[in-house]
Amino acid sequence: MLSTPQQSPSFLLDKIIATTTSVTGGGCGGNISQACVSSPVPDSVARYHTHPVGPNQCCSAVIQQINAPISTVWSVVRRFDNPQAYKHFVKSCHVLVGNGDVGTLREIHVISGLPAASSTERLEILDDERHVISFSVVGGDHRLANYRSVTTLHPTPTGNGTVVVESFVVDIPPGNTNEETCVFVDTIVKCNLQSLAHIAENKLRLD
Repeated sequence: MLSTPQQSPSFLLDKIIATTTSVTGGGCGGNISQACVSSPVPDSVARYHTHPVGPNQCCSAVIQQINAPISTVWSVVRRFDNPQAYKHFVKSCHVLVGNGDVGTLREIHVISGLPAASSTERLEILDDERHVISFSVVGGDHRLANYRSVTTLHPTPTGNGTVVVESFVVDIPPGNTNEETCVFVDTIVKCNLQSLAHIAENKLRLD
């Protein structure tokens, strides 16, 4: 069973509602494209958070507002070789192949207390102009098979801050429900984004 890490009650997070938009597989058992939509998210951003979702997969997304400009937040998020800078569940990261471009492979080791030991991940998207980064899990010792994550950054309505949207799709592990899997992964993502906000806002004050 997946055990949910302890979380802080002070998240500045909004849950994005997942809605079915189209069937891509045709017939029973086909993948369904699920779009994560929310009024604060521009269409140009929402399109990155539409995932093909299989019959034994779940898809979810969260939003974090950060009181720092996109350039400051992006300088932390884009470092595929250094996820532990804000992902506190990551103990270490080693680049296996590549130099930080699309196709780079990394191996991360996680802290104790999670149902995982290591994860091998591939960088799928790194767009410095649109501020989009995506990776997929391609191996490792964990229960989150076929995990794919997309993170986007866009300005707040005032233009002074950053809105981070992170969505994911993942297989539902045997013995777990859709809800249990989404709650577990959501909790990790929320912890990561809260940490990112703290680091980026502190970095802005020090610059």
